[in-house]
Amino acid sequence: QRKLLPEPGLRAGEWETSYHYAPHGPVSGDYCDLIPSDGHLFFALGDVSGKGVAASMLMTQLHALFRSLNNMALPLGQIVARANRVFCESALAGQYATLVCGHAKPNGEVEIHNAGHWPAIIAGRGGVLRVESTGLPLGMFLEGEFSATRLHLDPGDTLFLYTDGLTEARGAQNQNEDEYGVDRVTRLVRRQSAQTPAGLIAAFLDDLRAFDSAPQDDVTLLAIRRQS
Repeated sequence: QRKLLPEPGLRAGEWETSYHYAPHGPVSGDYCDLIPSDGHLFFALGDVSGKGVAASMLMTQLHALFRSLNNMALPLGQIVARANRVFCESALAGQYATLVCGHAKPNGEVEIHNAGHWPAIIAGRGGVLRVESTGLPLGMFLEGEFSATRLHLDPGDTLFLYTDGLTEARGAQNQNEDEYGVDRVTRLVRRQSAQTPAGLIAAFLDDLRAFDSAPQDDVTLLAIRRQS
C-alpha cells in the first residue's frame, strides 16, 4: 500500500503539499493521492467502508481507477461519475467510499467534488470556509450525480482534508466526552493557517495525541497550500 502513496512533500507549480497516512492495522481503507502535471494538481482523499483487507483492496481499486481516468484528460465531473459507475459494478452490496477530489490550477482556481465525505476546509487571510458534501458516496447508485464547488485560493491559502480517524477520535480518557469533531478541526486550521503544509500536519498530530493517545481507526491528513 505504501508504494501507492504519493511522493512526500510533492510540489506542482505554486502548490505545495504534505500528508500523513497511518493505518490502524497492517492495511488501510483510506485513499490518498496527488498527481502533478505542468503546474496543475489532481488531489484525492477518501475512505472505503469497512476495515481490513477487503477495504484495502477497494482502496487499491479506487487508486487505479482515478489514475487511469486522470490520464484520459476528462473533465473532473466525468472522472468522478465514471469511477462511481465502475465502483458500483464491482463492489459488493453495502460497500461504498466517501471521497473528496479536486483539480488545482496554476492561477489558483480549484474545483472540488465532495462525495459524502467530511467537509474540506480552506483557510487563509480571507477566513475559513467549509466545502460540504454535494453528493452521495461512490458505490451507492449507478447513476449518481456529483456537482462541483469552484473556488479561488489566494497565495498563502491552505486546503485541508482528513478522514474520520481524526474527527471520530475518542481516546480511553475521553469515552464520556465528545469526539474530536469537525469544529475542532476548523478551529485548529484557522489558528495554524500561516503554517506550511508540513507544519499544519504536525500541529494536528500533536493535537490528536493530546486528545487521543491511541486512535482506533485509520488516520489520513492532507494539506495543500498555494505558495505566497
